[in-house]
Amino acid sequence: MIPFSVLDLAPVCVGSDAAQSFRNTLDLARHAERLGYLRYWLAEHHNMPGIASAATTVLIGYVAGGTSTIRVGSGGVMLPNHAPLQVAEQFGTLASLYPGRIDLGLGRAPGTDHATARALRRYFDSAEAFPNDVIELLGYFEPAQPEQPVRAVPGAGLEVPVWLLGSSLFSARLAAALGLPFAFASHFAPDAMTQALELYRREFKPSARLAQPYAMLALNVVAADTDAEARRLFTTLQQSFTNLRRGRPGLIPAPIDDIESYWTPTEKFGVEHALACSVVGAPDTVERGIAEFVERFRPDELMLTANLFDHAARVRSFEIAAAVRENLAKR
Repeated sequence: MIPFSVLDLAPVCVGSDAAQSFRNTLDLARHAERLGYLRYWLAEHHNMPGIASAATTVLIGYVAGGTSTIRVGSGGVMLPNHAPLQVAEQFGTLASLYPGRIDLGLGRAPGTDHATARALRRYFDSAEAFPNDVIELLGYFEPAQPEQPVRAVPGAGLEVPVWLLGSSLFSARLAAALGLPFAFASHFAPDAMTQALELYRREFKPSARLAQPYAMLALNVVAADTDAEARRLFTTLQQSFTNLRRGRPGLIPAPIDDIESYWTPTEKFGVEHALACSVVGAPDTVERGIAEFVERFRPDELMLTANLFDHAARVRSFEIAAAVRENLAKR
C-alpha cells in the first residue's frame, strides 16, 4: 500500500486558543509518527482566525523538535509572500537542525486575501513570477560556487526535497518541467485533479532531484467508530466551508446534529462539490472509500487531513486511517 501522510492546519477551535492548537499539533504529530505516517505537513494561511499555522517554518521546527523520525514540512509555504533567499535560509536552517527530515512544499497562491497580501509586503501579482522564484530558490540549495555573489547560509549544498503544490494545471505543468514531486489540493479543489495528474505524468522530465513522476493527492478522511458519529464530526468541516463562502471565516465550530438546517441548498451544493474528495465513516466504510480512491486515481502517496473540533476525535480518526492502511497493505 502507498504511504499515508498528514496535513495539519493547526485548527483553533471555539473556546480554545492558538497555544492549545500548537499543543494539539505536536500531540497529533507524535501519534502520527507512532502510527507510521510518512510526513507531517503544515499549511501557511494568514488572517484566518481558525488556522494557527501562519508562521509555518516556526511551527515546523516545533514539530520536528518534538518528534524523532517522521518527515516534517510545509504544505505549503506560499512563495509569493516570501523572498526565495529567505525561504532557502529558513529551510536550510531546519534541514541543518533535523537532517533528512524536512520537506519544502511550495504554493503559488498567497494563502490569504488581497489586503493581507499587501500587509505581508508582497502582492498577489507576484504569483506571476512564481516559476522564476522556484528556479531561484532551487539554485540556493545547489552547492555554492567560489564567485557566487549571493548564497543561502545555511542552505547551499543541503538536501531539501522541494515539492510543488497546486489546485490547477499550472503547478502540475511546472513540476513536470522541473522534475519535481507534485501534490494536488484535492481536499478542497478537486475539479482539475484528474487532468492535472495526467498532464504531470505525461510531461514529466527527469531531473537530478527526481527520476520519475511522484504525485501525492490530499484527501479528507473523517473516521470514527460508527458512520453516524463520523458524519456528525464532518459537520465541523462543512460549517467551516460554509462560513468561508459567506465571507465570515472564524474559529473551528463544534459539530452539529442537523447540517441541513445550517446551509442553504446553494451553499450545500458548493460545499459538497469542494469536499468531493472526502471519505467519512466507520472503519469498514473508510477502508472501502480509500481503496476506491487509490484504485481510481493511482496516487503515489495520500495526504490525509481531518480538521475536526475535538482533538481526541481527530487523533482517533488518524488511528483508524492508519489501521485501514495496514489492512489494505495485506490485500
